[in-house]
Amino acid sequence: MNYDNKEDILQITPLWTGERFDNGRPKVPAEILERMRRITLEEAWSPLWHRGYDFQYQGDFRSIHADVTVVGRAVTAVFVPERPDLNEALLKHGHEQEGRKGFFNQWVIDSLVEDDVVVVDMFDKIYKGTFVGGNLSTAIATRTKRGGAVVWGGMRDTQQVEKISSINVFYRGIDPTPIRDVTMTGMNVPCRIGKALCLPGDIVMASSAGILFIPPHLAELVVVLAEKSQVRDIFGFERLEAGVYTTADVDGTWPLSIWEDFLDWSASSEQAEPYRSLTWEEELEEARASEGKGPSNDARA
Repeated sequence: MNYDNKEDILQITPLWTGERFDNGRPKVPAEILERMRRITLEEAWSPLWHRGYDFQYQGDFRSIHADVTVVGRAVTAVFVPERPDLNEALLKHGHEQEGRKGFFNQWVIDSLVEDDVVVVDMFDKIYKGTFVGGNLSTAIATRTKRGGAVVWGGMRDTQQVEKISSINVFYRGIDPTPIRDVTMTGMNVPCRIGKALCLPGDIVMASSAGILFIPPHLAELVVVLAEKSQVRDIFGFERLEAGVYTTADVDGTWPLSIWEDFLDWSASSEQAEPYRSLTWEEELEEARASEGKGPSNDARA
């Protein structure tokens, strides 16, 4: 049993056809990550939900910085309660066969690169389940620049970590005890966080709204659809405030007249400038085709 096994990562991420790291982990482009940082969690969640990805979201986290959203590529780790024979065998394998140093959590953090986010299933263990503290959070900040950690378990040294402004850590609880009585059974393997599932290379979106894991092969589509939803909302809010349309008009399927108003607004409004690379031919085709038909529920994503 090897940690961070390239063949295993390739096997479980076959839909990703883009660039990969040396260990096989999908490498979604930095440009997509940057665009992802400008959208909300709900805007990113909707395209996944409409495509059958029902178990990508988990709430019920605490965070070091309540107002800091983290977007990055997942590096996963799965822990189980310690069983002495298994623990000894896996530590020995990591040290002697793979040349790793320290304890399991240090192995994971030592593998991180820029824009990574550690995603850890610590089976909701808080007492002696503290995956990170001050030293390891400093190492995460140094290696990832603006990444962080999502821990289904505990952390320690929160007063020290609060001083690290470049990253965020999402966790279930705080305890002063060091990490003990746990064994890492997988690194860059499927990782369950509450009711959500994360694979290595997923895009992690972590904010005050919760945690979302976006499959890499859907990342660009999610960004485009989320940006479309976002700019339509900006237009809708403006028109609602002006009393031009009702909420039923804005939330329903738009007729051609609203689409034409939206496109005129999009071409001239400063608020629409960041979204002008988006194309709307498909939506216009649907509006033209449905002219004369009754209203229907919106399914924009």
